[in-house]
Amino acid sequence: MQTQKGTIGVTTENIFPVIKKFLYSDHEIFLRELVSNAVDATQKLRTLASFGEYKDELGELDVRVTVDAEKGTLTVSDRGIGMTAEDIDKYINQIAFSGAEEFLEKYKDSANSIIGHFGLGFYSAFMVARKVEIRSLSYKDGAQGVRWECDGSPEYTMEAVDKGDRGTDIILYIDDENKKFLQQSEIDALLKKYCRFLPVPVISGKEQEWKDGKMVDTDRDKVINSTQPMWMRKPADLTDEDYRNFYHELYPGQEDPLFWIHLNVDYPFNLTGILFFPKIKNNFEVTKNRIQLYCNQVYVTDSVEGVVPEFMMLLQGVIDSPDIPLNVSRSYLQSDTAVKKISGYITKKVASRLEDIFKADRPDFEKKWDDIRIFIEYGMLTDEKFCDAAMKFLLLTDTEKRHFTLEEYRTLIEASQTDKDGNMVYIYTTDPTAQYSYIQAAVAKGYDVLLMDGQLDSHFIGLLESKIEKSRFVRVDSDTADRLIPSADQKSADLTPEVRDMLTAMFRSQLPNVEKAEFIVTFEALSPDAAPVMITQNEYMRRMKDMAALQPGMSFYGELPDSYNLIVNTEQPVIKRIVDSADADLMPKLRQGIDALAADNAAIKSLRDSATDGKLNDEQQKQVDELESKAADQRRSNDDVAAEYAKGQPLVKQTIDLALLANGLLRGAELSAFINRSVSLL
Repeated sequence: MQTQKGTIGVTTENIFPVIKKFLYSDHEIFLRELVSNAVDATQKLRTLASFGEYKDELGELDVRVTVDAEKGTLTVSDRGIGMTAEDIDKYINQIAFSGAEEFLEKYKDSANSIIGHFGLGFYSAFMVARKVEIRSLSYKDGAQGVRWECDGSPEYTMEAVDKGDRGTDIILYIDDENKKFLQQSEIDALLKKYCRFLPVPVISGKEQEWKDGKMVDTDRDKVINSTQPMWMRKPADLTDEDYRNFYHELYPGQEDPLFWIHLNVDYPFNLTGILFFPKIKNNFEVTKNRIQLYCNQVYVTDSVEGVVPEFMMLLQGVIDSPDIPLNVSRSYLQSDTAVKKISGYITKKVASRLEDIFKADRPDFEKKWDDIRIFIEYGMLTDEKFCDAAMKFLLLTDTEKRHFTLEEYRTLIEASQTDKDGNMVYIYTTDPTAQYSYIQAAVAKGYDVLLMDGQLDSHFIGLLESKIEKSRFVRVDSDTADRLIPSADQKSADLTPEVRDMLTAMFRSQLPNVEKAEFIVTFEALSPDAAPVMITQNEYMRRMKDMAALQPGMSFYGELPDSYNLIVNTEQPVIKRIVDSADADLMPKLRQGIDALAADNAAIKSLRDSATDGKLNDEQQKQVDELESKAADQRRSNDDVAAEYAKGQPLVKQTIDLALLANGLLRGAELSAFINRSVSLL
């Protein structure tokens, strides 16, 4: 053939700047494209030979990547089908016409390992090269070798050339900005990243060995890849040790995985892969780049958002599917219909596998529960379908470290933990050490206490309440043991309003200032054996604050002070002594003020009752305002008298401090004073 010059058939003169800047997010991707094209050409030849359309010897079929730093070239060579001048004109000079698409259509029933549909893949070479040369010889009888050259402009040169062996050499003259691609170590690292599981041997340089105090090349070719990766083999042919070894090949230095799921489906889409359950550390974080995505053994990406459900980012492993395009746009991956189907299938498969493991060996599943619990809870919180499936193998763990399914636990607590409204009350602890005394009190009542100390449990509890009919979850310290499960016959504190006001003022006056905390004094008739004073925390407000810590949008709740109930047990002997002493010694001092306050309140009520249509006239309103001001002063005066009295009653302060101490709220000078007082009371 004569030397041919021409212009590449593109729709714009600016195709090369587009390729350099926008075609791929990473320039390094060029190597994946060129090596994949070389593998593609090799696989095409194998297919033709199997159909009898190529009858010569195949010989060694491999792809070679050669670095020549002196010449400034990087060459990708194959012994595949090669190209004629007509092929180059059709597939190279007409950008975005993919030879693989045409080939796949012709051999669609047998060419399932063609990587193909790259379109602009070859032109990714111009992201790093100032000039690209193609030297190729077609497999066809009598074919003439051809050389094509382009310097990154739309003009090219093509001419006949002598080439001894069939196949194609792509020679890149690396530009000044990308000299790093002339380093053998850099190329080997990229080949390991993108090509380590390609189905044709990829050779890059020579194996090295230690000799005379340094590493030197041997005469053995260095094969970068494994052509038969684990996920392409049948699970029946693999042992547990095979899976563990493959895991450590992917993730060196990691602990053994807990277990794994081998994916293998050919309808309604093709998908293979292996997902591993690693041990998840307690500092939970959705870690990206743990799952590697492949297309026919070609590495695509490790950014698999949208390809797998979010909660599976906690897993590790590989997914391989020809239905996932080798596409440059991550947003395309996330919106592609096939990808969404794959995501749904993976969810279903993982849930099914977990259920099988649970049924096959429950003791082993329970042993691993602490390690996989966060994965399952995260999945249930973020994926409705997984949540429904996981209800069958979700385990609840109590403070005795016993594990129950949801149905088993319901049966366990139904008789003893159903409240007066027919709701099942699930009592839980978030900190068995800090809440020990509350747990003991609940257990003494015959209740079982769940351990809910996971990082997601503040959210997960709400999910369980929505899924389990007629259920409530209450933290063990949210109320006294007698009132955790409300019953119709619960006894109330038998105190007159005057005594209640007197005691409230006494106990409130002896509360220390605790940063970001508010206390509400209440009175309950609990067991005489219970503590004299207890502190509980409102379940709703505490949950809101816990969730606020995980969700910035709920910061309003996070800024509110902690709200505590200071519960005084009126049936406890020490409290009875305090009440009796105050009734005898303090009440006479308060009597005049109490009577005056009662008179003021009666006068206010009389004025309001006499108002026409419920509206006070100006004179009446003035009288009410004066009386309310006087009553407020009287209440403050009564409270001051009660507070002064309480100062001389060390038992009041002692019972309060005992409750604060049990909740970790007694610190600093207050703790020191408590210790000194305890010694003096002895």
